[in-house]
Amino acid sequence: MNFPAHNSRRMRFCLSLAVLALVGLAATAGAQEAKLNNITVASTQTQLSLSLEVEGAFSPNVTEAILRGVPATFSFLVSLNRVRNWWFDEELANRTITNTIKYDSLKKEFLIHRPWSGEPPVSTKSFAEAQGVMTKVRGLTIVSLERMKKGQTYELWAKAELSKMTLPLYLHYVFYFVTIWDFETDWHTIEFVY
Repeated sequence: MNFPAHNSRRMRFCLSLAVLALVGLAATAGAQEAKLNNITVASTQTQLSLSLEVEGAFSPNVTEAILRGVPATFSFLVSLNRVRNWWFDEELANRTITNTIKYDSLKKEFLIHRPWSGEPPVSTKSFAEAQGVMTKVRGLTIVSLERMKKGQTYELWAKAELSKMTLPLYLHYVFYFVTIWDFETDWHTIEFVY
């Protein structure tokens, strides 16, 4: 049975969409859920700081892409608000920081840049160590304590996400589902009184 050309094209298009949807569903069903852990808010004599870890960030797809030399950037979003009854909350801080990993296959080492830390890039041949450095934030300054008021309630919001990977042009044809590499944690809230 022969179908007219326009119906055949339409059928191929619908079949392609169905296959793409099934592959996308299979990829997301097998995806590991990323989440934030060990969130700690601490204060020194002059500033409020945050430490946290993200778990489940290195899915097999992300690992494979990194080992092929594609740089990956983890972004950490943090917001601090003073809670005010009967009025809008006051935003005291809103920060986005990044950790970026790049694998050098010639030297067989990982280079991790964390510009927010003020430290030089970390270089290691161990992928496990590189993962640890990428997924941890320690002592991130959020706000000066001068901006906070004693006895007031505050909410700190934190989230982590994998920024979209930028692939070399020739790989765009190979990897249709760049989105399966993406992860995004839920927002986590910590409420405290200063």
